[in-house]
Amino acid sequence: MLSHLLPTYARAELAFERGEGVWLTATTGERYLDFSSGVAVNVLGHAHPVLVEALTDQAHKLWHVSNLFQMPEAEKLAKRLCSASFADVVFFANSGAEAMEAAIKTARKFHAANGQPERVGIITFEGAFHGRTLATLAAGGQQKYLEGFGPVAGGFTQVAFGDLDAVKKAITPETAAIIMEPVQGEGGVRVVPGEFMRAMRELCDEHGLMLVFDEVQTGLGRTGELFGYQRSGISPDIMALAKALGGGFPIGACLATSEAAKGMTVGTHGSTFGGNPLATRVGNAVLDVVLAPGFLDHSRKMALLLKQRLAELKDRHASIISEVRGEGLLIGLRSVVPNGDLVAACRAEKLLTVAAGDNVVRLLPPLIISEDDIAEAIGMIDRACTRLTAHQPSANKVAS
Repeated sequence: MLSHLLPTYARAELAFERGEGVWLTATTGERYLDFSSGVAVNVLGHAHPVLVEALTDQAHKLWHVSNLFQMPEAEKLAKRLCSASFADVVFFANSGAEAMEAAIKTARKFHAANGQPERVGIITFEGAFHGRTLATLAAGGQQKYLEGFGPVAGGFTQVAFGDLDAVKKAITPETAAIIMEPVQGEGGVRVVPGEFMRAMRELCDEHGLMLVFDEVQTGLGRTGELFGYQRSGISPDIMALAKALGGGFPIGACLATSEAAKGMTVGTHGSTFGGNPLATRVGNAVLDVVLAPGFLDHSRKMALLLKQRLAELKDRHASIISEVRGEGLLIGLRSVVPNGDLVAACRAEKLLTVAAGDNVVRLLPPLIISEDDIAEAIGMIDRACTRLTAHQPSANKVAS
């Protein structure tokens, strides 16, 4: 069938018509266990009754007016995000890339407001992924995403992942900020150690830099804490959120301290749809569930159980899985075979997973998963690995 969609995605021959909880039903009627969550978006699974009620109720009232007027639901969501984090102010956008664009602009504008407009340089880390806009692609620095789009946006310097000395050498009088993900999701579920985050905070304080955390994938409970930075004992100056914040409804947010956002005055930034009534009503509903007593405790318990069971699988299928890594329910299986083969084998067993860099397969289940869901997933991965082992041509193996 001829598709009129721009062919920028390598889509699987699979479409879904409805979902409930952690399960999706395909147009063929087959059911799939969703351990992709729309790439860390469906934090509460599918058709969660709290989100359905909030969106439906708001849809009958008001969809959009514009940021030329007061936004009560956005004010409420911003206040709650600030109360739960380091931040004082929030800018709402529609996606993670837009939230990161706002973060970059906020960091640079801070220095301009301090009389140092030359401080625009931003240090990022190899393997990072910060979005698909021209600036966020430059921040990530991955050539495969930059090729063919003309001059690369300037001002970004990539250093090796986790290399403290390289960061120190990269700092100049023109440096404005350091951007990092608490866990590199797209980069292969590479966890940044707490001591390294603390070292980045110290360097930023020493040199007057903004510390920016990209929590588009890690935010809202994915790592076991509400925000990934919280396990390090330090706070950033600026942070980007998206994905889980809307539980499937498009919304992004840039959070900052009042000091970090001092340059972001009237007219310096904007968004037509950002923070509209539909998006922020759903965002508040997500927080109603995620901030409820016991919710994150449950997700941490399920994460521990899942990792334990995956470690057993790794031992049993050493020719397929070489490592289990990650934080909370952001888990990576480093594959011995090409990771696309493992993703496909899991899908054949009716389990949805996501490929990542470093030959990793990501497991990103909704945070509402149960022990029974985990048992089903482990059985599916076990069978997928057995299938791959039986048809494993040595020429296709990837060095672990």
